[in-house]
Amino acid sequence: MAERLQKIMAQAGLCSRRSAEDLLRQGRVSVNGRPASLGDRADPTTDRIEVDGRPLPAPDAPICLMLNKPRGYVTTLSDELGRPTAAQLVADCGRRVYPVGRLDRDSEGLLLFTNDGDLAQALLHPRHEVDKVYRVWVSGQISDAPERLASVTELEGEPIRPARVEEISRDGEGALLQVTIHQGKNRQIRRMCAQVGLSVRRLQRIREGKLALGDLKTGKWRYLTDVEIKLLKGNH
Repeated sequence: MAERLQKIMAQAGLCSRRSAEDLLRQGRVSVNGRPASLGDRADPTTDRIEVDGRPLPAPDAPICLMLNKPRGYVTTLSDELGRPTAAQLVADCGRRVYPVGRLDRDSEGLLLFTNDGDLAQALLHPRHEVDKVYRVWVSGQISDAPERLASVTELEGEPIRPARVEEISRDGEGALLQVTIHQGKNRQIRRMCAQVGLSVRRLQRIREGKLALGDLKTGKWRYLTDVEIKLLKGNH
């Protein structure tokens, strides 16, 4: 059955659907020897689809896994500076998978990987507003910190949805907060904290939608269960 090329490429685990669209715009995809364009369709069972002159890999069975990313790892498939990547920690899963969203280098915790382009696209689309929950260890002006953080509705002139913030514990000049956000803009929580006079000492994502990090050890990964995948798909 003929389908859009970007969907076929994502299902084959080559890249995300958005990246596939970029490859099509760049003229790097062909079907039966002819250059393909964004919006073209093909049948992967009968048509020869090539990217940069190489045949599209056969589709992998969809998988999704959870990594407890340590600090010091970047969330890319490769890094031009030679820094360790989160992808290296899941390389032994035996499939080509890519991260769903990001955690910055200094952050840790729950990070999903998949070869299911449709699922990744759904989770990343802003309209689905999947809750992301973080534990944030802060220092500085901790008096009324939850209220001040929850009142942030703009970052550098860009509007954001208010976060839900609660204080878990306090120790001297530091506090442990639980912060729930929806949009996940670049370094959003760190920028929010800086805006209200807080320094982030540690930041850990512990939940995404209905999925919890649980007791998964730092640097380790596991496959999601069928029940968890259904929960994940139920978020959108």
